[in-house]
Amino acid sequence: MADWETGYVMAELNSKRFFRKNAPEVNVTAVGLTKQPVITMGGLTIVPDITLKEISVLSQSILLLPGGNTWSEEKHGPVVDKAKEILTSGGTVAAICGATLALASAGLLDERPHTSNGPGFLDMFCPSYRGRNHYVDEPAVSDGKLITAAGTAPLEWAREILDVLGVFTCEKLQAWYSYFRTGEAEYFHKLMNDCR
Repeated sequence: MADWETGYVMAELNSKRFFRKNAPEVNVTAVGLTKQPVITMGGLTIVPDITLKEISVLSQSILLLPGGNTWSEEKHGPVVDKAKEILTSGGTVAAICGATLALASAGLLDERPHTSNGPGFLDMFCPSYRGRNHYVDEPAVSDGKLITAAGTAPLEWAREILDVLGVFTCEKLQAWYSYFRTGEAEYFHKLMNDCR
């Protein structure tokens, strides 16, 4: 698991520091194939709260799939099956970097706007990929229920997730994104003034 790709979105979903008044309730739950600790690429230990089988599939569900270098392994088949189930139920799936490979291999990107680690990346690693006509060469792409991003775009991925969840006001989301994208103080002040 490429832990750094989830940093922006996890910090905001857990801290709720910039959530708008009356924002929808968001509960973050770490999910694993088992409840055994997972060592991330960055060396962090994550202990899953629940197993994949325990996920409640609802139209409000959102499944975040971080990148990593093991998505082509068979053991991730049940994760992709759960992603299909969530999308079918009207829920949201957000995949970044290597996780887009698993979705492409399963045909989940064949008919939806999506992106990944650049044009040709999915073709290179997914012989069954048929979504070329829906590929968008942007850092992050959302069709409202499927969010995909390049591994170089965790900030843009987080922005799309926060937007779909509706937990920030539009103004706050723009100030948040602009500040972390540029580091310019004017956006920091807008973000802080909006919090008062």
